[in-house]
Amino acid sequence: MSRRRWAVSLLLALLLTAPLSLPATADSAGAVPPGESASAVPLPSLSATTTQVASGLRRPTAIAAPDDGTDRLFITEKSGTVRVYHPDSGLAATPVIDIRSAVDESGNERGLLGIAVPPDFADSQDLYLAYTARPDGSVTLARYRLDESRLEVLLSQEHAEHSNHNGGQLAFGPDGNLYWSIGDGGGSADPLRSAQRLDTLLGKILRVDVSRSCGPLAYCVPGDNPFVGTPGARGEIWLYGLRNPWRFSFDGADGSMWIGDVGQGRWEEIDHLEPGQGGLNLGWSCYEGLEKFEGGDCVPGETYTEPVFTYSPYTGGCSVVGGHVYRGQKYANLVGGTYIATDYCSSTVWALRADGKGGYEQAEIGDMPTQVTSVGTTVDGEFYVVNDLPGGLHRVSFAQEEPTCRVDRTVKAWGTGTTVDLTVTNTGSTPVDGWRLDFTLPPGQTVVSDWNTDLMQLSNTVRATDASHNSRIAPGASITLGYLAGHTGDASSPQRFMLNGDACAVGD
Repeated sequence: MSRRRWAVSLLLALLLTAPLSLPATADSAGAVPPGESASAVPLPSLSATTTQVASGLRRPTAIAAPDDGTDRLFITEKSGTVRVYHPDSGLAATPVIDIRSAVDESGNERGLLGIAVPPDFADSQDLYLAYTARPDGSVTLARYRLDESRLEVLLSQEHAEHSNHNGGQLAFGPDGNLYWSIGDGGGSADPLRSAQRLDTLLGKILRVDVSRSCGPLAYCVPGDNPFVGTPGARGEIWLYGLRNPWRFSFDGADGSMWIGDVGQGRWEEIDHLEPGQGGLNLGWSCYEGLEKFEGGDCVPGETYTEPVFTYSPYTGGCSVVGGHVYRGQKYANLVGGTYIATDYCSSTVWALRADGKGGYEQAEIGDMPTQVTSVGTTVDGEFYVVNDLPGGLHRVSFAQEEPTCRVDRTVKAWGTGTTVDLTVTNTGSTPVDGWRLDFTLPPGQTVVSDWNTDLMQLSNTVRATDASHNSRIAPGASITLGYLAGHTGDASSPQRFMLNGDACAVGD
């Protein structure tokens, strides 16, 4: 009989524990009004799955849905084409847009990267594209007039030194302005020191008014942008201190902004900002996630905005792919008001939701297809994703699956140490024979000793496996293990577990 491995992913973050009350079933919960959350369903009880609906895409990078009554999706391809998908007829063979002659797709991260549909698209037939331009890879914002097949460059930022960290997300905010993310200029460790500088658009999220032009500009800088009038600063800047904000989005219910910012190598991060919070410094390269970045660009007296969620690439991830808050109707009783994101390498589906106490619940609720590059929504708020290789479009579904395990923990902080005792209970109907526990320590913590487990620490990531004598856990039975960690800051406690892809409820 093969030995089954029990894999548990345990996150140590500044997030609060998911509620332990039994959720309502999908049938009995009923629809959730727009703007409200399905808070009665604990995140560990959710499951995300995907169904492939189209293939043959060539390195797709972004999804947008025009509100013109057609139910179609626009999908950008890295080389400079835009394809159309319709749920009835599938993926059209001929691109609706082809700007390959203008796009520099050299290097893995260059190409046509973003697309946005303005609110007046049905009348204007305008689309907005973000791409790296020939001949030098400048990151470029352009308007494409669909009915005329005409490309009009609006704004360009030099990006010649390195081919990576181009950003590329475009989205219209609730204020009607267009927001655009640009990476820090590439290389490693922000060699241009651009993220903290206000004289460059690199390492920023911009906010511009593309509905009109102002003087020599093909757009206008909103007068209430935070750095308008600041000597030496670019007025287009809305947020700064970003490394590579590949994907961000706005919550259609409250207008808040969610950002997935790709990390250097130790921490991936997600930021959540209330509406209208321009001018914030998100920390890079002084900080990577919540941790001071060695050799980073730190300004004395500067105020940095912390992320609401971080995870370590050492657990299998490599590049966070920011998503959206679910505001559709089909799964509103399950995930209404829940932010969904993923990672390019691990394919983990992350679910985040405000807990009403100033923190966030979080959970791993499934896996995406390999190498997802973008999460998009239909006009009605339903989710689709595209994956890089082999190039497919996938519809996302959500369901309720009760936890098959439970983890209770006791955390005692004292002086410069923390003692964590864990009790893992098999709540399923079949025995477990062999288990593994992976978790990430917060900055400054190091495991000093452990018990009832074989433990190994690599950087901030710890892997604990069974100690032979406790490898088998019968249905209804429990095992105990634990560790002692020394730390130099506030101690965090275990928050989230996975067992062979199944969610675990977490106790106090």
